[in-house]
Amino acid sequence: MEFEPRLRDRTRWSTGDACSLARLLDVLSTKTTFLVVRECFYGTSRFEDFTARLGASAPAVSRALKQLEAAQIVSRVPYQESGQRARDEYRLTPAGEDLLPVFLSLVQWGDKYLQDGAPPLSFVDAATQRPLGVRVTDDLDSPAAGPDDIQVRWNAPRRTG
Repeated sequence: MEFEPRLRDRTRWSTGDACSLARLLDVLSTKTTFLVVRECFYGTSRFEDFTARLGASAPAVSRALKQLEAAQIVSRVPYQESGQRARDEYRLTPAGEDLLPVFLSLVQWGDKYLQDGAPPLSFVDAATQRPLGVRVTDDLDSPAAGPDDIQVRWNAPRRTG
């Protein structure tokens, strides 16, 4: 990546606590939290199913769901089966759904560098059956951008009040 001129001396600036990646990692800070989001993408919505599918303890799943709910990545949706007490399901919010390219890009990287042979799952377009991939581009018709094609710029902080 190339930095715009005023950012080239990296000793003179820092994003500090404002770094979006650091903030995201604070939210998705544990493997269980990350995998709960994955399971939401796969259609898991009930607490017992999260614990069973992840093989994680109930307290770990509970902490992950609370953390994701506080970050507005999942929301609780009440349901009640006939003759049973009311319970909650967990569903991705629009912010949670926007994590899809993040997850698919990590899967794509893992498929390429961590799998011996074919990966366990593949993701294809439902209509065309063509494989899906994540790439960095400024236009869907142009080739993917690499690190040498990206310039990093400083965004002035927003003023409030």
